[in-house]
Amino acid sequence: MSLSYAHGTGTTALLGDTIGRNLDRSIAAWPDREALVDLGMDARWTYAEFGAAVDQLARGFLGIGVAKGDRVGIWAVNCAEWVLVQYATARIGAIMVNINPAYRAHELEYVLKQAGISVLCASQRHKTSDYRALVDQVRANCPDLRSVHYIEHGSWDVLLDAAPAVTDEQLAAREGELSCDDPVNIQYTSGTTGFPKGATLSHHNILNNGYFVGEMIAYTEQDRICIPVPFYHCFGMVMGNLAATSHGACMVIPAPSFDAAATLRAVAEEGCTSLYGVPTMFIAELNLADFASYDLSTLRTGIMAGSPCPVEVMKRVVSEMNMAEVSICYGMTETSPVSTQTRRDDDLERRTGTVGRVLPHVEVKVVDPVGGVTLPRGEAGELCTRGYSVMLGYWDEPEKTAEAIDAGRWMHTGDLAVMREDGYVQIVGRIKDMIIRGGENVYPREIEEFLYAHPKIADVQVVGVPDERYGEEILACVIPRDAGDPPTLEDIAAYCSEQLAHYKIPRRLEILGEFPMTVSGKVRKVELRRRFGAAGEE
Repeated sequence: MSLSYAHGTGTTALLGDTIGRNLDRSIAAWPDREALVDLGMDARWTYAEFGAAVDQLARGFLGIGVAKGDRVGIWAVNCAEWVLVQYATARIGAIMVNINPAYRAHELEYVLKQAGISVLCASQRHKTSDYRALVDQVRANCPDLRSVHYIEHGSWDVLLDAAPAVTDEQLAAREGELSCDDPVNIQYTSGTTGFPKGATLSHHNILNNGYFVGEMIAYTEQDRICIPVPFYHCFGMVMGNLAATSHGACMVIPAPSFDAAATLRAVAEEGCTSLYGVPTMFIAELNLADFASYDLSTLRTGIMAGSPCPVEVMKRVVSEMNMAEVSICYGMTETSPVSTQTRRDDDLERRTGTVGRVLPHVEVKVVDPVGGVTLPRGEAGELCTRGYSVMLGYWDEPEKTAEAIDAGRWMHTGDLAVMREDGYVQIVGRIKDMIIRGGENVYPREIEEFLYAHPKIADVQVVGVPDERYGEEILACVIPRDAGDPPTLEDIAAYCSEQLAHYKIPRRLEILGEFPMTVSGKVRKVELRRRFGAAGEE
């Protein structure tokens, strides 16, 4: 009997650099190659120019008194300044705190206070959010906040104008004080109840994770990565930015926030070789009326992650977007984020039916959620991971850290998984999302995968809702391909009857125009349960 345990081996050693020193290596190796392109600003930087801009901002931070360990908040949509703040704070040993662009006043206030943010870098506004007004609303309640610098505003110039007072030698002296094990980033996980927790990540955590994610899809200085996913999430700033700079590749920002047409236009115009996205982003791109008009011939790879990847969508990405080496990644913010990944030479079954196998220098195991015992391969249990990628802890919350990371330094993910005999991992759901119908455990992911192939269904989410007889009943929330001809519950039942056990067949159906989403592109299943759960109790 093989146990559900795997240790990722590799011939490439972990990087011992800080992020700043690693960037210096890329600048020295490829000074004239493009490092960053921001199409929204119509601006681009070579590695030498990018390094100079990072150093200017780093000296500006030092000039206004940012000390090692100070928290610097970044509250902005995707733009070049976001990337510059990421690398400049790493240069000086400050801890960058990512703030979700969708936050409203009470969430902003909580993060500013909980992290003790002293300097905030922010957009002025985006869509319906007036960031300046929101900051003004909460600032009196945030005593640690010393200064706010708005991008494309005079207050940003104040930050840059402080740079000349700081010499290159002073910047180098600060950088010489830093260790790769120092905290460099706090990311707030999107909790479904209560306030989010601040996952605290080190240089070692995120630099290595970005580097090895890039290694798995063979990044070199020839690659150009289109990054439409938000920087405030690990997907953008680690798997995107750090994977790029650790390999001398180019970061391409197609737009401030996701826009399907702008993304494909960026790929075509910039000759991108790699494209990132959550499944809903790829679905939106594939469904563009003029999809066939975009030249995607330069693409070879990319990453689909953030939520379960539908088999049918993955097949279309491979065949219609030329992404033959596309990879699926699995992880969580607390693990920097990636623990498992499919490889570029994996067959279609592995790249559509699994989330890959463990990354080099990382361990994973599947355990009984109650007893904690490692299960035999093929049995479903909670996925745990251990290694360089596990966070330092939740910022200033040791008790919550202890709930997530056990005495053996295993991070408990809360995800239900099966490790196959070949070591590849299948995610079958969240422990909290698992439906218990009449004593039978039902995994929504299995039903969703099956229904994605239904000819009338464009997208589907399955949730459990209260039921007097069975405890929980299965609800399919469907976005139809044709709003004028949606599937009926009878259609779905008939479609499932020959392939799924009777207790897995949805007994309720809701036709929707869109799903409630987080900013990072994940469907809010908790909102679907809340919205439609009451109807099941009537």
